[in-house]
Amino acid sequence: MINVVLYEPEIPQNTGNIMRTCSAFAMHLHLIEPLGFSLDEKHLRRAAMDYVEFLNYTVYPDFAAFMAQNQGQMIFFSRYGLKSFEECRFNKNENIYLLFGKESTGIPKEILKHHLDSTFRFPMVENARSLNLANCVAIGAYECRRQVGFDHLAKNEVIKGADWLLR
Repeated sequence: MINVVLYEPEIPQNTGNIMRTCSAFAMHLHLIEPLGFSLDEKHLRRAAMDYVEFLNYTVYPDFAAFMAQNQGQMIFFSRYGLKSFEECRFNKNENIYLLFGKESTGIPKEILKHHLDSTFRFPMVENARSLNLANCVAIGAYECRRQVGFDHLAKNEVIKGADWLLR
C-alpha cells in the first residue's frame, strides 16, 4: 500500500487537494497533529470536493504515535534533503510512506537527521525556496505510482467513456 503522511499540515486548501490526490491514486492519508485547521472546515471540504467519501485516512496525536503504528519504506521529502528525488527507488514489496512536512517549516531537523538516507529533495532552480505542498505530494505520489505500477486504477476514461474523444 502507498501512503501519504502530512506532518502537522497548516493550510486546509493544501490538505483538501492532497485528500483529492490520495483518493484518485488509492493512497491512504496519515495526518499528524496538531493540524492548523479543523477537518470539517469548509475550505477543506471545497478543495477535497466529493472525493473525501473515497478517502481512507488516519489521524495521529504526534510523530511517535505514527511511527509506532506503521512500518515499511519511509521516504521523507525536504528542501534540505541530501539526495535528489531522481535517485528515489520505491519498494513495491512493502508499505510505502511518503512523508511531507508542514508548509511553514517542513519536517523538523531532529526527525530528518535520523533518516538521511531516505530524505529527498525535488530538483529546482537555485533561487526557488520550495514548491507548494500539494504540488509536492502530487509529484511524489505520481512517481511512486509510476514505479510500482498503476494496479487497481482505471487507465481509461470511466465517466464519459473510453471513446469519448472519438465521438
